[in-house]
Amino acid sequence: MNARVLIVASEAIPLIKTGGLADVITALAKALRERGVDASVMIPAYPAAMQRAGKLQEIARLEDVPGGEARLLAGVVPDTDIPLVLFQNALFDRRTANPYVDDTGAEFADNAICFAALAHAAVRICAGKTPLPKPHVVHANDWHAGLIPALLRLQNLGDVGSLLTIHNLAFQGNYPMDLAAQLGIPESLRGAEGMEFWGNLSFLKAGILFADKVSTVSHSYAREILTPRFGHGMEGILNGRRKDLVAIPNGVDTTFWNPDADALIARTFNHEDMRGKSACKRDLQQMFGLPLDPFAPLMAIGSRITHQKMADVALSALPTVLEQHERAQVIVLGCGERAYEQGFVDLAERFKGRLAVHIGYDERRAHALHAGADMLLHGTRFEPFGLTPLYSMRYGTVPIASRVGGMIDSIVDAGATGAMAPAARGILFDGEQTEDMVRAIGRAFELYARPIDWHAMQREAMSADFSWNGPAESYANVYAGIAPNNARALFQPVPPETSTEAPLYMTA
Repeated sequence: MNARVLIVASEAIPLIKTGGLADVITALAKALRERGVDASVMIPAYPAAMQRAGKLQEIARLEDVPGGEARLLAGVVPDTDIPLVLFQNALFDRRTANPYVDDTGAEFADNAICFAALAHAAVRICAGKTPLPKPHVVHANDWHAGLIPALLRLQNLGDVGSLLTIHNLAFQGNYPMDLAAQLGIPESLRGAEGMEFWGNLSFLKAGILFADKVSTVSHSYAREILTPRFGHGMEGILNGRRKDLVAIPNGVDTTFWNPDADALIARTFNHEDMRGKSACKRDLQQMFGLPLDPFAPLMAIGSRITHQKMADVALSALPTVLEQHERAQVIVLGCGERAYEQGFVDLAERFKGRLAVHIGYDERRAHALHAGADMLLHGTRFEPFGLTPLYSMRYGTVPIASRVGGMIDSIVDAGATGAMAPAARGILFDGEQTEDMVRAIGRAFELYARPIDWHAMQREAMSADFSWNGPAESYANVYAGIAPNNARALFQPVPPETSTEAPLYMTA
């Protein structure tokens, strides 16, 4: 018998993706299965996910869940061996491009009901009330699955361990208290000792309080969320569970993000032979309609265009940068808040031929961006982990990033002045003001003008181990600690391969 884990989340590639969470869910499940853990993924059956999932089989009908009658559909995550469970109901059937917000950017009014239904369905599986095998551990991700640990506790399902992973504490799933009965939340959970949070019901608080363990995705972020600055009002609750809080950094799917074998880029390359990156730079410039200048410092922004990601600061800083550095080029790829999107579109019109923008996301452009750019600008007011800078480093694109969260753990700063710091692989900066970002970009451009130092930094970044091997082992160890006693031995890690390479960072 293998150890069984049910990973419940709101998205997973290639079925549905709005951010890094989708990458993490599928990559983690894949890495766990490679270690012998029978990991399955459960997400909502959005229309897009249904279409991409391929062959599906109805395995159960659920009647007594929020939102009305629902179905469980079983299949396999495309191009993997990961078992897939889709939860379908009439409410999720209405979701289109974005699973959380409508075309105007407003949150769907029925989000609370939809994701409460997902949690109830997952608990049915944990209770053995469906044809699916009971998991030994259910791994709930973010507020969307936050009700699961609380519902397990209500039903006295002590033979299933529960882990809540916080990927972004800013999103909490807080909803009016008068929805409680409709969501299946009993009176016993509606007070301050339960889900109540500033007069509302909080899905995330429910997960933090009732999960056997709580994890987050970097060591620095684990420390930050215990403070008022980064705790988003949850710091007291998290400090109350401090002994059960663990930090497990994310990894990268090094097969999918691999410059030496990437079919989505113009020419492959590696840290020992970087010649292909020049071809990728030409391809990127051509793709975005910029002059084909091999010596122009080409800086990319590839992220959600939001206040969190300092879109306002970038909009203020870029004109100064482009005026100070006449040869510099900038490419923006992403989507988010409409006002910021329009700001970048207007800036591209103002700096035509030097700044190009694509509002949206697709894998071809994303891979071309990381492979072809010289540097990646990743300002952010908080960052639990920071997958995008890791993707860029895999391709020798040097990150210019805020000194917050997981980026503190993964990016070694080159140093402010003088000789470059040992093992440097990027630029980190403090502050949220225009001048803070302008100075950081200036530091990067100065290093770019020193080819020996620049190439050393690129090679260092490309050589770092960002794989899922260490994180998967850490998750397996956490699962072993919360699984029922008769299943704990099943999670014992496979002996690691002999390696002389030092770990990138410690894991839990």
